[in-house]
Amino acid sequence: MYKKILVPTDGSDFAKKAQQHALFLAKVSGAEIIAVSVTENNFVNGLPLDDEVYQLNQILKERSEENLNEFDKLNKDNIKITHEVREGSPAKVILEVAKEEAVDLIVMGSSGKSGFDRFIMGSVADKVVNSAKCAVLVVH
Repeated sequence: MYKKILVPTDGSDFAKKAQQHALFLAKVSGAEIIAVSVTENNFVNGLPLDDEVYQLNQILKERSEENLNEFDKLNKDNIKITHEVREGSPAKVILEVAKEEAVDLIVMGSSGKSGFDRFIMGSVADKVVNSAKCAVLVVH
């Protein structure tokens, strides 16, 4: 049923649960997985591009790579997993990758945000669910 499954990861417990679901679905359907980790660095906009900002961006990219490598460790069935590290707004990047790769399913963790934070920022999962052109499974 599924050929390509997109799995965004940020290293959170919710993302790890989603990864387990995605691996199971990929195994039973024969799908490949595209794992994406988004480096959200818009907080540095307007700051001078000095060495500290560069180092911070490098640390964020390394953390994204680590999240993807942790996902690989869960892959006991040798399912094909392609890594993508992108910069930008998480929901926007997830939707862009889903379109570019023509994925059949997005499997992602819920944000776990509630109350005021959710009101102000909105949930990445909510934004993806409301805008995706494919099926979305949100794991809590």
